[in-house]
Amino acid sequence: MSYFHRQVQLWGEETQLSLQDKKIAIIGAGGLGSSLAFALGSSGIGEIHIIDFDEVSTHNIHRQIAFKIGDEGKNKAAINALLVEKRCPFVKAVAHECRFQEWCEKDIYVDLIIDATDNLPTRAEIDDYCKNKNLPWVYGSVEAFHGQVCFIKESSFRDAFKITSKTPAGITAPIVMHIASFQANIALRYLAGLSVKKELLYYLFFNAEGELVTQKFTLPKA
Repeated sequence: MSYFHRQVQLWGEETQLSLQDKKIAIIGAGGLGSSLAFALGSSGIGEIHIIDFDEVSTHNIHRQIAFKIGDEGKNKAAINALLVEKRCPFVKAVAHECRFQEWCEKDIYVDLIIDATDNLPTRAEIDDYCKNKNLPWVYGSVEAFHGQVCFIKESSFRDAFKITSKTPAGITAPIVMHIASFQANIALRYLAGLSVKKELLYYLFFNAEGELVTQKFTLPKA
């Protein structure tokens, strides 16, 4: 309780202890995934599964906070899992050095899945998997100076988004951390038993005057 003192001040020992029984999966261990693992890995969640087949490249490092020069060629999930357990020994972090489809075949129970991928087809597969397992998931995406976040339980991702193989254009490092932080806060509220607005897509962007604008859209139900 000394480690989690400030959170205990927020919601008490009982809620903090309840997090120890929770299990989550972070799909992707790059930009969003690194920041998510960093934030949620020190929040007291009992078990965190981190899934990524990819290895660190030099161009990843400026926006993927788990990595440093010298990590090139190492698996992203493995580095994140090690970092989580070093920062918080009360959390079990499990690295899965594979693609999402391979992780699905392991049939591991989790309470929540958090999207940290970088493409729409994989997100559609996450939605399919969660619908089949009756699981909620937190969608997140970033591009340039803007991003999107949504807690999805009943809505259809495939109906809300045109599933293409389009990859993001340029990305600034701070927006990655900003969107991951938003995702992490929503996930933590849900796991702690606090209210979370579901099926509401938050779209955050900087307008031409440099003002941060947040728009909200209700996703269609499946």
